[in-house]
Amino acid sequence: MGMSVATFARPEDQAAINVFVVSSNVRLRESVHGKLVHPRWKVFEVGSGAGALEALYQQEGRDGVLLLDPVLPDLDPDEFHGMVKRRFPNTQVVTLNSRTGQMQVGEGTPTAASQWLMKLMNTDAMYGEGREVSDGGTSRGSEKVRYNLRGMVGNSEPMKRAYELARMVAIRDTTVLVTGESGTGKDLVAQEIHQISPRRKQPFVVVNCSAIPESLLEAELFGYTKGAFTGAVQSRIGRIHAAHGGTLFLDEIGDMPLSLQGKLLRFLEQGEVQRLGGNDNLKVDVRVVAATNVHLKQQIEKQLFRDDLYYRLAVFPIQLPPLRQRMDDLADLVALFLGRFSAGKVMSFDAMHVLAKHHWPGNVRELRNVVERATIVVGLGQEIRPEHILL
Repeated sequence: MGMSVATFARPEDQAAINVFVVSSNVRLRESVHGKLVHPRWKVFEVGSGAGALEALYQQEGRDGVLLLDPVLPDLDPDEFHGMVKRRFPNTQVVTLNSRTGQMQVGEGTPTAASQWLMKLMNTDAMYGEGREVSDGGTSRGSEKVRYNLRGMVGNSEPMKRAYELARMVAIRDTTVLVTGESGTGKDLVAQEIHQISPRRKQPFVVVNCSAIPESLLEAELFGYTKGAFTGAVQSRIGRIHAAHGGTLFLDEIGDMPLSLQGKLLRFLEQGEVQRLGGNDNLKVDVRVVAATNVHLKQQIEKQLFRDDLYYRLAVFPIQLPPLRQRMDDLADLVALFLGRFSAGKVMSFDAMHVLAKHHWPGNVRELRNVVERATIVVGLGQEIRPEHILL
């Protein structure tokens, strides 16, 4: 941090401090714990975000430092950080940043304890081993490479390509079209593009084009003026305008009614929104990410989707593979869901064989549901066997 040790108090000069080491990587936790040997530090090793929240509650929110691995098995780190900040304001979060190999304090002024920890920890040595498990890295010479995006699991070649493309485009304002079958994680890619973009502190607004009735979708997207239709008792901005400065995620764009596609195209080309029933043009600064599980070129042939809108959306396409084309990721995904739904239970070899033979038409979403069912069917047992797999 560029700060001399003399500028803050050493931990032996302070009251007892709780230190929570949060990571699913056992070797990482042990490595960190081994460096925090001091009578005034009470160290807790926790394997998940939910476990960390429980540990914090048990300590009744006393002053402390939470060392957070940026890859959690159950919660998005940003979401988790926000929960800690709201519920335990006396606990400071320090991220063990696997991308830079450094420790980074979250929002707020660093406390004396967190400053001392950052000076103490030899992060290069700490990250020298065991990061492949939690970060999905592989060796390229002596360099550790992190492939996966937060919230996503898998290091198969098709997924590595998707991660690479997402990172390439995230720093720009280019319009992105994420395609793939239902259940492949298109929404997670859209969220991560926003989270690692310069717009990450601005709104991320989601519009599911298939979930909103056609009669309401135009008003939801573009807003309306008072009296524009029955029930419009006051003017309202739409979700496009609500995303000003941030990212608009148009999910299931292939289901957008043809009657609205022209108006969406005008917004994409001009950056302006005209509310329903109004003549005012509102200038908006929005980055658009769209997603669909529909083959849009086939929709164009059927005259159900405008070709000019397609080419305006597909400036930078990202294709997500179905689970059947990334079966190398199956074991990691199963481990993730087991940790999420019932930590301590294990999948037997024969049960994994059953999962490996399945075609997975519902992709990762279907796998998640199957694993959750299995953790229920197995009851108090620890080992999930083929008879517990309900496909």
